[in-house]
Amino acid sequence: METLSMQLKIFLPFQIFAEKIGVLRIVAETSAGSFGILPRRLDCVAALVPGILLFETEEDGEVYVAVDEGVLVKRGRDVLVSVRNAIGGDDLGLLHAAVDREFRNLDEQEQSVRLALAKMESVFIRRFVGTQHG
Repeated sequence: METLSMQLKIFLPFQIFAEKIGVLRIVAETSAGSFGILPRRLDCVAALVPGILLFETEEDGEVYVAVDEGVLVKRGRDVLVSVRNAIGGDDLGLLHAAVDREFRNLDEQEQSVRLALAKMESVFIRRFVGTQHG
């Protein structure tokens, strides 16, 4: 009997991070918790949160990848994962630390940048409105 498997591609904004064939299972993290995919699972889409993506192949066994937020799409045997950043490694503890250090801190930095931009836009709008009425 033929072993069912999937093809996994992990995309970053400017490159392909990983391409694997013969993937037996995938576990990813969503805001609702861990999300498992087997080859016969129905097609689906899931929003990913920063965390650990696990996939298993007969050749490599279990492989762990720390991923930033993104999206996972399963269509037939193809599973496409698109994330802002990814880090591979063997030590699960180090990968969890990388998620906390690298990806969750980015969210705080982005919030600071968005707040600064909102303040700048507010000043610009007030000045613009002032020139219209003055």
